[in-house]
Amino acid sequence: MDEFYEDHAPDPFTDEPQEELLVAGPEEPSGSGAWSFFKELPFLIVGALIVAVLVKSFLIQVFWIPSESMLDTLQIGDRVIVNKLSYRIGEPGRGDVVVFEPETFESESIVTKVSRNLLESVGVRTPESDLIKRVIGLPGETITITENQVYVDDRLLDEPYLPPDVRMGDFGPITIPDDSYFVMGDNRGSSNDSRRFGPIAGERIVGRAFYVVWPPSRWDGL
Repeated sequence: MDEFYEDHAPDPFTDEPQEELLVAGPEEPSGSGAWSFFKELPFLIVGALIVAVLVKSFLIQVFWIPSESMLDTLQIGDRVIVNKLSYRIGEPGRGDVVVFEPETFESESIVTKVSRNLLESVGVRTPESDLIKRVIGLPGETITITENQVYVDDRLLDEPYLPPDVRMGDFGPITIPDDSYFVMGDNRGSSNDSRRFGPIAGERIVGRAFYVVWPPSRWDGL
């Protein structure tokens, strides 16, 4: 008599459904999901800060307008977006509204500069956005202001962005050095600009202001 050994593997030729056994793993302790989140939270915060600093340093940044030097184009309290890539791939052009660093930043230590960038990135400190002006003269050009008119290389400059009652004293002539720019506020009677501190070096320019984002009633391009 032949012996048959029973195999407990499912019969592939039977039409009867095979019963599936599920093995339950150990239950996750209550509250472990929240504990895991809190353990990861410091890394999330550090990662967010790094991203914020990188975006602020190399891509875009929002600046607050604290003064009237760019009236009527920009009002006190406006917030503008500044594109920091503009002049990494190109040069400032006449009529561009630019943000530039004060000369005091040149003497900053590395620790101070990193601290300032970090605080500005998370909104704790407001960037010194009073240094926002319009490019009037390019490297090598000669600027003269006569009878309330600006001349570039003896050619009258068309400035449709100026308030109708703007007044300027005579100035110049002054020739702009290489890699430097002559900048002025649109509110010529109340603007501390290149007429006082001279042309600014191109390396001090942070980027090009291109859009007003606040308040919503003033959304517009520059």
